[in-house]
Amino acid sequence: MFQRVLVANRGEVAARVVATCRKMGIQTVVVCSAADRDQAWLSDADHRVCIGGAHPRDSYLDADAILEVARQEACSAIHPGWGFLAENARFAARCEALGVSFIGPPAPVLHQLGDKLAARILMSRHGVPVIPGTMHPLPDPAAAARAAQDIGYPVMIKAVAGGGGRGLRVARTPADLEAAFVEASAQASAAFGHGTVYLEKLIEGGRHIEFQLLVDRYGASACLGERECSIQRQRQKLVEESPCPTGLEPHQHALGARAAQALAEAGYTGAGTVEMLLDRHGGLLFMECNARLQVEHPVTEATSGVDLVEWQLRIAAGQPLDLPTERPAGHAIECRINAEDPTRGFRPSPGALSRLVLPDGPGIRVDTHLRRAGPPEQADRIPPHYDSLICKIIAHGVNRREALERLRIALRRTRIGGVATTLELHRALMDHPNFEAGRYDTAFLEQHFLPAWAPGR
Repeated sequence: MFQRVLVANRGEVAARVVATCRKMGIQTVVVCSAADRDQAWLSDADHRVCIGGAHPRDSYLDADAILEVARQEACSAIHPGWGFLAENARFAARCEALGVSFIGPPAPVLHQLGDKLAARILMSRHGVPVIPGTMHPLPDPAAAARAAQDIGYPVMIKAVAGGGGRGLRVARTPADLEAAFVEASAQASAAFGHGTVYLEKLIEGGRHIEFQLLVDRYGASACLGERECSIQRQRQKLVEESPCPTGLEPHQHALGARAAQALAEAGYTGAGTVEMLLDRHGGLLFMECNARLQVEHPVTEATSGVDLVEWQLRIAAGQPLDLPTERPAGHAIECRINAEDPTRGFRPSPGALSRLVLPDGPGIRVDTHLRRAGPPEQADRIPPHYDSLICKIIAHGVNRREALERLRIALRRTRIGGVATTLELHRALMDHPNFEAGRYDTAFLEQHFLPAWAPGR
């Protein structure tokens, strides 16, 4: 096992990785930016190194600086967390060249899965259904128009690289297509360095289902069940739960194991997630693969009893999969509480925390990097330079009803001051009859809940 691991990330995920490393007796070195250097959670690490300015390109995206710290601090592995360099094939290759283990898939596999078309082809070859669309890049709007005519409108023009909704445009009619192509390609070029795009059928009213997978170096793989991630705003997840509240059919569950086998045969190692869309006809269709730890991983940890960060480390160190046969099961739900103002278009609300009261109790877990609230000169801050996540509140119960009731109580007990938050929105959402019944899809939050929601009522 590794003696010393460098954590090449910040905030909640960095604190999460440090916690598991401490449990395993592994020393940690954490890099930080000038904006983060006074955050209280950094004291949990064995050593911290400030590597640059507040802007990510000057710190958390500075591969040269991170690798130099790894060399100077004699780190045998680097955990990239999520975002930043977590799925950067070139960074993974540079780690390997330096003799430092990258906690994630090998560079060639990262490169392959970073290409959404290559991932579609891989899954299709292994019998995993994919969303109807092109299996090759589109050279120009005319080619896109021909493909859309065959597939049928509405369609999405999507960047081959990247994610997070960047390089994605919808065309509902032929008149929309050329502009959608040009805009998607331009945004992809600016964000990812090239504007290559392809086309997929837009499936409206679908449900976002993903499978959590683990694959070791010896070809063994495991699927730890599914997560429902359909509560989204602008394709960003707000709530996740496991398992899917409406249940999956046996043949749908089998797709998780099939996807894991596909990744294993491609040389994948570590933790990964296959994201799929459940359409209105019951078809479960592959969208893309995330070759890293997911923000929503705690709900799977609650229902599987598996520490996913621990197994990322074990697999990277060459240990074979050896998961417990008895698992907690039950149901888990997670709410992401962000420093955003839902009454003002979810505008980010950076600043110092004047109050921070987090819940506890049976079945409750809170993942956060924040520790201190009080006067601005003493309190932890939400910097304006990064994502606005404050904490994740996770509730686990023997069934969904118990998990939901525990989560409602936990949300009511949570108090956060100094910044605007999404806390009140989550409280109302958990009480909505559609959510309580598990009747929602990816359009529910934006098209049904938010237009009718009246904060404070």
